[in-house]
Amino acid sequence: MSEGRLRLTILGGFLGSGKTTWLRHQLHTRAFGRVHVIVNEAADAPVDDALLARADQMTLLAGACACCAGQGGLIAALLDICNRRSGEGDPTTRLEHIVLETSGLADPDAILSLIQGHPILARQIVVAEIVVIVDTLNGGDQVQQEPLSRKQIEAADRLILTKTDAAQPDQVARLRATLASLAPAAQQSGALFGSGASLPDYDVTTTKPYSIAERPDTPIHASQIELGATADWTAFTVWLSALLFARGDQIVRVKGVVRTPAGRLLVQTVRKSVQSPEILPESRTEVATDNSIAVIGRGFTQQQLSASLAQFSA
Repeated sequence: MSEGRLRLTILGGFLGSGKTTWLRHQLHTRAFGRVHVIVNEAADAPVDDALLARADQMTLLAGACACCAGQGGLIAALLDICNRRSGEGDPTTRLEHIVLETSGLADPDAILSLIQGHPILARQIVVAEIVVIVDTLNGGDQVQQEPLSRKQIEAADRLILTKTDAAQPDQVARLRATLASLAPAAQQSGALFGSGASLPDYDVTTTKPYSIAERPDTPIHASQIELGATADWTAFTVWLSALLFARGDQIVRVKGVVRTPAGRLLVQTVRKSVQSPEILPESRTEVATDNSIAVIGRGFTQQQLSASLAQFSA
């Protein structure tokens, strides 16, 4: 029975899949009612919390994934939310929902098990749904190459396929067939810039899923690169282009906010694809995480990246 318990939606998906874009739209349409959003990012200097201003309440958990090293922080945050909700006397303004936007490196099933196994949270919270966002442009490679991507998909109650306007119909069809083989009970739907979008049909008898060969799961880690108070935008963009050209197969995600003459720019890449920078609102106070870039991937160290950037800036 879920009566009286606070509903929780776990929002998962691999790095760069479009979780924040989808969630921004849901908050705009009030899809979750009165909601507390918990943003979890593996990087120490997150930016997603700045993009989710429409949440009624928000908690930021940065620097560790909630499914493993960040479990303690997640439990503390959920207990605090439940305690504060129990003190809200007016049912018309009472919190209705929690949405946990997980790190792109998180396993949603591990978070579900953590909550269900906690003696207090299991009585206070019911996990209503696990929603996993899948990028149709990169999803085929991810399900073949990244065991973590498959774990996320297998845990899903609902799969949201993004960027379908940029993918070929046969590419989307083959990915859909693969998702159906990994999570046959999960509902599939599409989204463009957070809004619902139709998905192309596919023949389940003839569409061949991607073949999946197990391989050693090399850990992915986040490196934080500080650009300094007066970042050289030109030098940074040249360095980033060279980095993606040289190490694009190792880098899964780049994300951060850079102060430029044009304003505060949100910089994002997925693999070798650089997304158009988004101008963010100016803040009345200095934002400590500006001019700090998270580079997430494998096969390199933070020291190597910092030395490389210093060489370009010189």
